[in-house]
Amino acid sequence: MNPVPGGDRIVLRGVRGFGHHGVLPEERRDGQEFVVDLELELPLSVAAATDRVTATVHYGELAEQVVAAIERDPVDLIETLADRIAGVALQDDRVQRVVVVVHKPAAPIPVPFGDVAVRVERRRADGDRPVVVAMGGNLGDVERTLDAAVAALHRLPGLVVTAVSGSHETIAVTTAGPDGSRPRYRNRVLLGRSSLSPRDLLAALLAIEQVFGRTRGERWGDRTLDLDLIAHGDDAIDEPGLTLPHPRAHERAFVLAPWLEADPQARLAGRGSVRHLLAALEER
Repeated sequence: MNPVPGGDRIVLRGVRGFGHHGVLPEERRDGQEFVVDLELELPLSVAAATDRVTATVHYGELAEQVVAAIERDPVDLIETLADRIAGVALQDDRVQRVVVVVHKPAAPIPVPFGDVAVRVERRRADGDRPVVVAMGGNLGDVERTLDAAVAALHRLPGLVVTAVSGSHETIAVTTAGPDGSRPRYRNRVLLGRSSLSPRDLLAALLAIEQVFGRTRGERWGDRTLDLDLIAHGDDAIDEPGLTLPHPRAHERAFVLAPWLEADPQARLAGRGSVRHLLAALEER
């Protein structure tokens, strides 16, 4: 990434929009005003030399896009709203870095306060890698949990989701083998491109599992949500807590079948075609 000459920036403060974001029912029902500040880092020398608005970010249009982002579908957290707005700013390829501050002046806080705000900083990625994430669960409303986890991964900074398979139902597998007495699993595979390191992406997946009630007790036990990092580009890693590609992916039809659905040309590094791997399992 080329450095921004002289630290060039566009600063836009106090953009106001009305939205229905918040955890409380009355916030969703009545809505409230949100105030947004943005700082965009981008080269401005061409705009200065040509004196043309087309050579820079049109801050009037950007302000309208921010208001549209505020007025869109409600979210619980202003952290999520701030990340949404950062994504709007980064749609312009010239923007290399953006800082977004979302103020919630009418937040339901039971004591006097001056302001509450969330600040996020996002940078344009220099490069990204294809990633494969296996998803599954067999406790609770699994389909709803999988839908919510997919939505969370869509919003995860540093990850662009490119495809998600449908759900595949499979028998529970324990350390003792298949167990028909356990609740059956629903499995999906999510494909994307990520600028996160394998460790950072894995940490995000584990954090999302916890949000949706995953507890780690019995090995291969029942769970509300399981997110496994199957592949991160062609990375070959064998470290404590992280092995890539996933060492058992080639043996798991509940990974291979939804993966093949999401990408008919899929290949598992070091093992070959996912289609052939799945066919070999089915022949057994």
